This record gives sequence, structure tokens and C-alpha cells, in this order.
Amino acid sequence: MRSFLPPALLLRACPSARAHFSALVGGLSAVARRGRHRSLLPALLAGLVAWTPSPIPLASQEVSHFDILVRGGRVLDGTGNPWFRADIGVREGRIAAVGILAGATAERVVDAAGRYISPGFIDIHSHADDGGSGPRGRSIRNDSIHRKSAPNVVSQGVTTIVVNQDGRSPWPVGEQRATLERQGVGPNVMLMVGHGTVRGMVMGNDFQRPATVAEVERMAALVRQALEEGAVGLSAGLEYSPGRWSTTDEVATVAAELVPWDGVYISHERSEGADPMWYLPSRHEGRPPTLQDAVMETIEIGRRTGVRVVASHIKAKGVAWWGSSASAIQLIERARDEGVRIWADQYPYPTSGTDGNTVLIPGWARRDGSANRSRGRRGPADVLETKLRDPEEAVRIRTDIRHEIGRRGGADRVVIFDHPIADYVGRNLQEVAEMRGEDPVETAIALQLEGNRARAGGGRMRGFSMSEMDVENYAAQPWVATASDGGIAQPGDGPVHPRFYGTFPRKIRHYALTVGALSLESAIRAQSSLPARIMGLADRGEIREGNWADLVVFDLETISDQATFVDPHQHATGIDHVLVNGEFVVENGQILMTLPGKVLASRKGGKPTA
Repeated sequence: MRSFLPPALLLRACPSARAHFSALVGGLSAVARRGRHRSLLPALLAGLVAWTPSPIPLASQEVSHFDILVRGGRVLDGTGNPWFRADIGVREGRIAAVGILAGATAERVVDAAGRYISPGFIDIHSHADDGGSGPRGRSIRNDSIHRKSAPNVVSQGVTTIVVNQDGRSPWPVGEQRATLERQGVGPNVMLMVGHGTVRGMVMGNDFQRPATVAEVERMAALVRQALEEGAVGLSAGLEYSPGRWSTTDEVATVAAELVPWDGVYISHERSEGADPMWYLPSRHEGRPPTLQDAVMETIEIGRRTGVRVVASHIKAKGVAWWGSSASAIQLIERARDEGVRIWADQYPYPTSGTDGNTVLIPGWARRDGSANRSRGRRGPADVLETKLRDPEEAVRIRTDIRHEIGRRGGADRVVIFDHPIADYVGRNLQEVAEMRGEDPVETAIALQLEGNRARAGGGRMRGFSMSEMDVENYAAQPWVATASDGGIAQPGDGPVHPRFYGTFPRKIRHYALTVGALSLESAIRAQSSLPARIMGLADRGEIREGNWADLVVFDLETISDQATFVDPHQHATGIDHVLVNGEFVVENGQILMTLPGKVLASRKGGKPTA
């Protein structure tokens, strides 16, 4: 396959091309003015012949010297355009030249022949740091080089992460920023301020109610403070406490503080399927909010405030809601047609983070109540046995278990990964139920009673709660960015979701190259220029002169996620080099544990800046 420089780059690089192109345009304009259609074809042919570029180099003929020169690669510039062959010269952390840089020299030359070069990937929903991580936790806010360099992140080609998601952020944000700048980080970092954090600060433990006008004003003041300290937007966790009890009016009022800063609102919405995670049919009356309700709320916040809004890790969770991506997409596209600045992001897997902690027994049926504390707290199995002796309670328990099985994808999609009965491990709930000759609801109870009695559920299970049809449908939308919803991980951390290691290569390998849900060019755009535009990054996300040199060099034949649910701590393959601000964080496939990242902070009335 031959590839040519885009016309704009060709015209900039080649003076004769510019002259001939001007002659062509002038000739066609003259024909149009005369209105003689019969003479249009000869004039056009003459212009095209005259416009044939002369055989001079396609970039500046001046011999240049760069810090880094990436030679001979196939450039996917991040815009969604097809690749073109070019060299990339990097100087002082930025892209200094893109073209056929014949004769150029550099301190470090990378041979990219047979490789693709893309902008660095931008993860707009990362848990590499948030309010719960702490400076010594599994966070980039950490003195350990194995944490702050973010090896499982940069090895995917990620060069910028947006943290403090789901309404959670440390306080004050300025102190978090100062810590990151002092210690250094591998990738660039953008900080959100959490709606849940400021709501908790204002309302304390009295949060299970709508906030008063005065309380909302105090929340808004805290958000203004965080923006002044460098936050680039507001995150919300409306399915969690304390955000679950907020109203749309409250969230919209607080989000309006983003307007002078051109900030972004990113929401873990109130529901991701037929109902929220907290909903149980035995405990809650009325109709719970659905995915569609949640999407409409995010649209409404965008409509009222005018800010950019993001429906984060968008999905259609639970058997009862499979296929509902179509209606969510319709709602979003209609809003976009009306001018609402709404986007979405997704992680490319059919199972969520909470799916990895699937417990089919409802919490109220396995947790010891206060009346029993004088006798010592009992384990989940003991509590369940007691409650099952009450016929009415037993009915409620079985109702909630059946509901949870459906929410987690159905009995044939709830897989047992760890259990004292070895024969059950690796099988799904339906298979074990058939082995036992019983209904899956009874099997879920047996797993608790016959398994680890002190552990919720009796063992470790994961539900695959999403349909691939919906995952592919979302991936195909041009307004859906790729995001990991993952954090910092090391092999000693125990089980994690494979998205911690494989999100971005998986979008390319599985959903673009294998399934064909979107093109390669669109997959690169979804994790480079698209999230850059959503986050207001004017000088990242595209390969063009003047932008920061956040770059990925990869082998299209071998790029692939390797992390699995059995063995998740495996880095992706096929990524040869990753540069952050013109410095290597991955070189020749080796993670360097370097710290060239910057905190990209807000600037009032403008774009984020280092």
C-alpha cells in the first residue's frame, strides 16, 4: 500500500506545489466566471498536469538536528486520517518537524520502518489516583518508583491520565498537585475535583437527602477553590454515596462553576442498566433510575450549563438491559444535534470492575446486625443460615439473589475463580447448578454455606454483565473515547481487572483489527485526539508540529493485550517505544521507570497548561 503526504503538509513542504496549486485554482475560477462548462475539462486537465510536484524533498531542505528523530514510520496522526509515511523530529520536548527529513541528524535515532507512530494515548477516566488512594497506596501519589512511574499504564502507550474520578478526590487538590510535582510522575496527569468529596465536606454524615441552597453554594465555593488550585473539571459518582442522594439541580449548579474555566464534567451516572447497583427488589420501592434516565440527566446538565459533559464508562449492564445501547446512543446523538456538548467513554471489556467482586447473596442477608454484636460478630454464612430459617426472609433472599444473577449477566456468565471446592473453580454458576441438579439460586446459597464461610459469597466470582453487541455498538460511535477505569498495579497486588494493563492495545487488536467494530484510524483517534479535544488539550493528541512529543511506536502485527482474568498482571505486547514530553518511558519494549510527566493544570478562560 502506497501512502502520500496529506495535501496540506505537501503544500507547506513544497514551494512548487503551492505555486502550481494556485495556478490550478486560478484557472478553475476563470472558467467558472466565464460560465462555459465545455471548457472546464481541458482547463482542469491542464491544471492537474501543471500541479505535478517537482522531485524535491517533501520537507524543509535545510539540514536539521533534533534531540530524537523517529525515521521511516507510518504516521497515524490521531485525526482519523489514513497513515502517511514520514519522519518525526523532536526538539526540547515538542514535535519540531514532520515530513521526509532527509539529511537530518539527531542525538537519538529510532528506526520505525515497518512500525506505526501514533500520538500518545489519553486515558480520561483513570483511578491511578483519587481520594482513597493516599500517598502510600496503589497510586501515582507515591514515593515508590514502581508506582509513580505508572509502568502498567505507560506500557499500554498511555501518556496522559485524568484522575480523581467517580466524585472522589483528595483535599485540597492543590496539595495533591504539589505532591505530584515534587515527586515526579511517569505520564502527564490532569486532576478533577470530586462532587462527592465536596458534598461530604459540606453535609458531613447527614447526606442522605437533597442539599439546601446554602449547602449547594458552599459546594460551589469549594469547586471554585479546586479549579483555582489546578483542577480541570468536576467528576461525579451518582451511583455511590454521597452523590446518590443529590438532585440534578444540585449537580448542575455546582457544574456551572466550570464555565469560566472551560472545564469538563465527567459522570459515573446514576445507573448503567435496568437499575443502580444499590437497588434490591426486596428493599426498595418504586421505579429505580435506568441507564436512559441517567444519560438524560447528563444531557440536561450539559444543556443547562453549556459545559462539556461525559457519560463515563458507558455500558448496558445486566441481561434485562442488553441491546439498550441503541436507545442511549439515540438520546446522545439527538442532544448533540441540538448543540449539547456531550461525549462518552468506555473500557473495551464485557465485564466491569464491580463484576470482579460479584457476591450474589444480598448484603442485608449476610451482615451481622447490631442486635447480635454483644455475642460477637458472626460471619456471612452464619448470618445467612439464621435468616433462611424465617420463611418470609427466605423468599426475599431468593428474590434478591435471582435479581443479582441477572444483573451480573445470567447464571452462565457468572464464573467462579476461587472456592474451597476445587471442582467448581473455572466453571460458571449454571454449570455448577446442573452438576448439583438444582436451580442456580440454590447453588448461590450453597456456594456461601459450603465455601469459605467467613468470606462474602463463599469464594471469588466474576460476572460478565455486558453483551459484546453493546460494547461494539458503543465502540463504533465517533464521540466515544477509550478509557481504562483502571489504576496502578503491580504483580503483588492480587487480582485486578485486565483493563489495568490492556485497555488501549485491546481496543486496537480486538475491536478494530479482529472484530472490526471500528477502523484502526478510528481506534487511534478514540484514544488520542478525541480525548484531547474533550479535555481541552490544544497541543496534545495529534502528531503535528508544535505539539508536545507524546508518541507511541508500535508493531501492528504484534500489538495485543495479554492480561487475562486468571493472570491479569501481564503487560501488552507490540509497543516498542513510548515518549512523554519528548522523553522515553518505554524504549525497545523496556519500561524505563522514568518520570517526565507534568501536571496539566487549569488556566482560567483558557486551556490546561503544564
